[in-house]
Amino acid sequence: MKDRKIIVCRPTKHEYFTAPGGRIEKNETPKQALIRELKEELNIKVNQDELEMFGTFSATAVAENDKVIKMVVYIVKRWKGEISPKNEIKEIAWINSKHPENMKVGSIFEHKVIPRLKRLNLID
Repeated sequence: MKDRKIIVCRPTKHEYFTAPGGRIEKNETPKQALIRELKEELNIKVNQDELEMFGTFSATAVAENDKVIKMVVYIVKRWKGEISPKNEIKEIAWINSKHPENMKVGSIFEHKVIPRLKRLNLID
């Protein structure tokens, strides 16, 4: 989060914006996976002590109606480096609870994370 907004990413082969992150690899913790993914996708460095647990959320995948996604969400309090899309990330955007109507946002963020951030007065 920055300036009462959150960052979302759109991978090259997708039309939906989602949180930066990805799958947890074998022998990784959720925090370790997020740190690795933030480096791979946004070219930033984050330490584990800069991650604050926000919650665990589940929803049906937007692209695959028969698949349920479980997402562990952290707030990144600080990072090092300039955020820039890398690898499979085509586009990034800083949004609040009133993102552009034509922007497709993944279901967990659209219906669970963003409303909770707004209720907690963490985003506009």
